Amino acid sequence: MSIPPASIAKDLVWPALPYAEWKDTLHTLHMWTQIVGKVRLALSSHLNHWWEVPFYVSARGLTTSPIPYGGGIFETEFDFAEHVLRIETSRGETELVDLEPRSVADFYREFMGSLKSLGIEVKIWPMPVEIPNPIRFDADTVHASYDPSYAERFWHILVSLQPIFQQFRGRFIGKNSPTHFFWGSFDLAVTRFSGRRAPERPGADKMTCEAYSHEVSSVGWWPGDADLAGPALYSYAAPEPPDFRDYPVKPAQARYDNRLKEFLLLYDDARTAADPRAAILDFCQSTYEAAARLGNWDRASLEPREIAESAKQ
Repeated sequence: MSIPPASIAKDLVWPALPYAEWKDTLHTLHMWTQIVGKVRLALSSHLNHWWEVPFYVSARGLTTSPIPYGGGIFETEFDFAEHVLRIETSRGETELVDLEPRSVADFYREFMGSLKSLGIEVKIWPMPVEIPNPIRFDADTVHASYDPSYAERFWHILVSLQPIFQQFRGRFIGKNSPTHFFWGSFDLAVTRFSGRRAPERPGADKMTCEAYSHEVSSVGWWPGDADLAGPALYSYAAPEPPDFRDYPVKPAQARYDNRLKEFLLLYDDARTAADPRAAILDFCQSTYEAAARLGNWDRASLEPREIAESAKQ
């Protein structure tokens, strides 16, 4: 174990997370989560919009939640307090895999071996998804970084965002996704649905067709990429209604990104705001209103009465 829980800073609320400084850890951790996520996907019953796929923020990191197997269940958690991957079964068994600088190939071998030692037999497609230039998990010795301090910062950002997204989720009585973490795109997200079928996307793959079978407004947080050079909150509508990109959203730092086709609020702008929670809620609400108003959603039936009434003013 890299760091005992007692050494974790207690003031990691809205910590900085500069992309350039943790990108190697990010890319390695992304591949590790995909390995675990593919096991969850292989063994879980399908839910609409692939909701059997994501992880959930926990008090120690990210958890798969219970996965069925052989008349029982098991759960796998990335524990960023003790820096281990913990596998626990309903039979009371536990296996640990250390989170430390190690290659994706090494992590893959140990994790799959740990499952086998617990009597869990599962096959997964060993190719990463939703990334450029993928390398098979069992051959990936390129990604081998793990800085526990940045893993902790990442986790504490998710911990801070989780209740805000849940508060926003509670302002909607229509169909709502859980607040969940997608290991494919490596983002925390919550999605609202208009209740209407979306137009078919010509040439879309099976995953995309299922994910966007209905009209949505989605908001989330993403650690960024080399082009963005930092984390950001994002919001998009699918399908995007006319004039969506020109809608005045809050706070003032938020903008529409033509490359991503999403509204963005840079995480550094949100975390340094006088009231980060208020700034994030404003972003969530105003970008949703852009989708709902311009997309002619039936807001009276989708929102609590007090919110629907205020929207008319």
